[in-house]
Amino acid sequence: MQKGDWDAAAAAFNHASTILPASAPANFNLGLARLQQGHPDEALPALTHATALDPKLRGVNLFLGIARYRTNDYPDAIAALRRETRIDPKNAKAFMWLGVAQLAAGDNGAAAITLDEAARLSPGDVDILYHRGRAHMLVSKESYEQMYKADPNSWRVHEALAQSFVQADRLEDAIKECNNALNIRPSEPGLHEELADIYWKQNQLEKAEGAFQQELKIDPESLSSTYKLAVVSLERSKPDVTVSLLDGLLRRSPAYGDAHYQKGRAESQLGEVDAAIADFQAEVAKPNQADSESLRQSYYQLAQLYRRAQRPEDSRAALDSFLRLKQQADVNQAQKLQDKMKLSAEASR
Repeated sequence: MQKGDWDAAAAAFNHASTILPASAPANFNLGLARLQQGHPDEALPALTHATALDPKLRGVNLFLGIARYRTNDYPDAIAALRRETRIDPKNAKAFMWLGVAQLAAGDNGAAAITLDEAARLSPGDVDILYHRGRAHMLVSKESYEQMYKADPNSWRVHEALAQSFVQADRLEDAIKECNNALNIRPSEPGLHEELADIYWKQNQLEKAEGAFQQELKIDPESLSSTYKLAVVSLERSKPDVTVSLLDGLLRRSPAYGDAHYQKGRAESQLGEVDAAIADFQAEVAKPNQADSESLRQSYYQLAQLYRRAQRPEDSRAALDSFLRLKQQADVNQAQKLQDKMKLSAEASR
């Protein structure tokens, strides 16, 4: 088995199961070998016998479920895979295959829940993430179809259409549907922000600014619209507006997103070196912070600002941190590209 010679392994395990017909491991290994040979129908008798001999043997229900899935017996596949998740509740692959079988059976909602659990157990598994994304996409599609049947003229339908057009990069159509929704519900919180986001994607900054301002008239407490308006204002060369908006936001939510980073950028443009340093320091000092573009750029900005403040040692330390994080980000990006190519190759088989 370790050498991948599944024909030889199958012959050996067939002999073992003949000599020891009451051995659950022997039958399990025979079934596994048959499955790896690409003969799930021949794997089923051995795997079924193994489960009867030792119902709690780890792995046997997993591969029995896979064999039943590959013979299009989805209900029995689901039953076997459920048993495996109860026997081994930390087995991410068991949850993944259960979700795959549920998808094949058409139970997309249950599959999404199952695959969420698989992703929780193994967050970096690209196969799990692929199936999980597909399950949630199908659940969303079902929800939109039901929404349209219930009320095709609802503002929610127009909002959902706008969101689907954004995903398809059909931004003009998305704007049209957002405006249709706003014509029906002009004071609905969130709609102007969605419209502003689309304008921002198109680099129509003046229109984005106006839509964010309109959102804040409807929902003055919206932190996300406040933050986005601050960033758009900075892109429109209004750093003083950005600082004012982010001062108010940080009073309400001191740890909000990249607010310190954006405020530091605005203060740097205004020539407020000490204030900018303080905000970039606050950005890099956040606890349990994952690597991000704002974190890397905060170190880069600190390197420049320390140099302007005639603090060469601090400048070198900040630049070293920036270069270290950038190198790691480049490595991670290359790995993600490899994973994506692997996933694409497997999907095309």
